[in-house]
Order: sequence, then C-alpha cells, then structure tokens
Amino acid sequence: MSDLFESQKKNLKTKLPLAMRMRPRSLDEFVGQKHILGEGKLLKRAIDADRITSLILYGPPGTGKTALAHVIANITKAHFKEVNAVISNVQELRDAIKSSKERAQASGKRTILFIDEIHRFNKAQQDVLMPDVESGNPVLIGATTHNPFFSLVSPLISRSIVFELKRLSKEDIAEILRSALKDTERGLGNIPVKMDEKALSFLAEASDGDARKALNALEVGALTTRPGKDNAVNFNIEVAEESIQKKAVMYDRDEDGHYDTISAFIKSMRGSDPDAALYWLAKMLYAGEDPRFIARRIVICAAEDVGNADPQALVLANAAFQVAEFVGMPEARIPLAQATCYIACAPKSNAAYLGIEKAMKDVEKHRTLEVPTHLKDANYPGAKKLGHGEGYKYAHQYKDHYVEQEYIPDEKRYYEPTDIGYEKKIREYLDKLRKK
Repeated sequence: MSDLFESQKKNLKTKLPLAMRMRPRSLDEFVGQKHILGEGKLLKRAIDADRITSLILYGPPGTGKTALAHVIANITKAHFKEVNAVISNVQELRDAIKSSKERAQASGKRTILFIDEIHRFNKAQQDVLMPDVESGNPVLIGATTHNPFFSLVSPLISRSIVFELKRLSKEDIAEILRSALKDTERGLGNIPVKMDEKALSFLAEASDGDARKALNALEVGALTTRPGKDNAVNFNIEVAEESIQKKAVMYDRDEDGHYDTISAFIKSMRGSDPDAALYWLAKMLYAGEDPRFIARRIVICAAEDVGNADPQALVLANAAFQVAEFVGMPEARIPLAQATCYIACAPKSNAAYLGIEKAMKDVEKHRTLEVPTHLKDANYPGAKKLGHGEGYKYAHQYKDHYVEQEYIPDEKRYYEPTDIGYEKKIREYLDKLRKK
C-alpha cells in the first residue's frame, strides 16, 4: 500500500510543470541573486541561522521569489503556510493567523505565512496582518512584482525588510536550463535531448531574465518535438524559436549587432527619419537590449543633434528615460517610441555640441585663461582686500537686464546659433546684444 502511495505521488510530481519541479530545494541549488544571497549577505545569514523576520520579496516574474520562499520553508524549523492573494480573503488570513497563535502556544513553533502576489491585497486585508506581523507570529514573506513602496501600506513596509530580486542574467538562465536537462529525478534527464548550444543561448536570452519562461519553453520543445532516427530530440534554433514564440534576431549585445544597430538608430534620428528610427528601436527591444541603454542614447541625441533648435527635445528625452526606468518593459517601449519620433521630427542643430568641442580643445591645447578679477568670488573674508569682485556689474540692474562687460580675457566665439527652429530666436537675440 505504501509503495502504491509513493508511486502515485511520483506520478503526480511528474505531471507538474518543469518550472515547478525544478524549484531549488536549498540555497546551494538557488541560481542568481548574489546581491542578497551571496556569502555574508544579510538574507543568507538570516536563512542559515533560521532567524527570518518578515520579508517582502520584490522583483520581475521568474526571478525566484516563490522559489526562495520554498527554500526558506525547506530550511527553517517553522511551520510553512502558503496563501495566494489572488484567491484569498480576510477570513482565510484570520484563520491562518489564529492557527499560528495556537501552534505557538501548543508547541512553541513559529509559522511562516507566505503570501504570493501580496500587492493584490487591499488596504483592509493588509491591515489585518499588521498587529501579528509586528509581534513576529506569523512571520510574513510577501512576494510581489509591483514596487512595494507604492503597492503596500506604509505600516506593513515598516514592519518588513524589503529585498529586491533582479532579472536573472543570461548565464544564470543557461545554468538553470542545463540543470533541467541533466536532472533525471525532476528534470528532463530521462529524455534524450540533443541541445544545440545556439538554441540554449537563444532561450536564455529570449526569456528576458525569467527562469519560468525559459523552463516552460524548454519543456514544450523537448516534449513536442518528434525524435529523429536515433530516437533523440534535436533541440535546434528552430525548435527554440517555436517553443518561446519568438524569432531569433541577429543581435549580440557585446559585438557588431549591438553597435551597428544603435549606430543606425542614432543616425536615423539625426537624419529626421522617424520610420527608420522606430524600426531600429523595435529590433533592439525585441532582441532584449536594455531599454535604459537606448534611453541614454536618445537623451544624448536630443542634446547633440537637436540642441537649441528645439530645447523641448531634451526635456522629453529625459522624461522618457525616467518613465522607461519606472515602468520597465514591455510598457517602456511607448515613451521610448514617443521620444524617438519627437527627436527624429525636430529641427536639428549641433551648434551647442560644436561649441563645447571647440572650447574643450582650447582648454586642452592653449594657455589656461585666468578668471578676470571682477568675476572672482567675493563672498569670503579677505576677498575684498584682494580686489575680488570689484567693478562687477550686476546685469539685472541695467536696461533689458544686459550690460556690456568682460567675461573672458580673450575674445572667443564658440557658440554659433543656426537659423533653424528656436535657435533662430537665440541668434537674433545674441546679434541684438552684440550690436549694442
């Protein structure tokens, strides 16, 4: 009877998705997140010492939040209770808290209450947790993909330690996939899979730091691809593309594909071709390029190639950078596209860029000019004795808030505004002042 039960249990496990079967059972099996789980880090020390306090695990999907909670459950001596906020309610929370108190009184055993998708709880549900979380029984572990400082009430945050989990690297995902291919107990080790290195690398890249997505694609490909004459599953790049429903784009973040595409993107914006710029933007985002890298290049292009012909371009580019950083992918593509189109369609001037380049060359190659005495800082004791600031004319005290005055010992002309866009007004204004 016991053998039958174990057999049924084993069959049930094999029917679980590969991503669930391959959840790490210990910290040694846990891949990634070294910034919080590396040797000597706070969270690792707390887990090793079984001194877990209430935690909020925050990060993108598939980065190990639930897996880490289960690792803690395997290591800790506390009772482990799991709740999903999507289907839970206040009564279930009250029951879980009541049980944890009774367990503590009866056996002295603590309870860890793991709440997945905790951001789904409303304020009333979160408030139910606070008195008992503060007392340490149950110990809360909340998992969320949303920034907890926006999605959770402040009192709950103050009673917990927030740990942010990062997207897994391509190397981390590749390591997880290789483990799944080798594991005969929980993985695909009993299936003869010939994994092409390019296919594995593509899955690791295309999964965008999401281990669950990568493992699901691996399982689908391995179980649905017809074996060859040697009875082995040939897992090539075509199978990988179909499994993850994404085309492999010729783009390497560290080689020519990366530099050539960003070059084409910038030159398309500079050349006032929004359609070409959007295509190269789409290619980079599809291939998994870091949107922050793209946003930085948009900001530089706004300053270098649009400049004062449309000063609003830099403002919009910077706003797109901040919004993209805040919302993340896939939504980040929208503000990036808006900024790309604006800059591509804006009037162009590189006069400010050329001006600083000329000035930098002068500083580098010619005699360093001394600050005129009347422009020197006069706001410290003894400055007046040195004559610093003497004779300085405060522009706002003169008509049109302008007065002719020497600001540099040698006459220099670095900034030459164009007649394009708003810069035409700047040129006219400077010409008017210079005539005076």
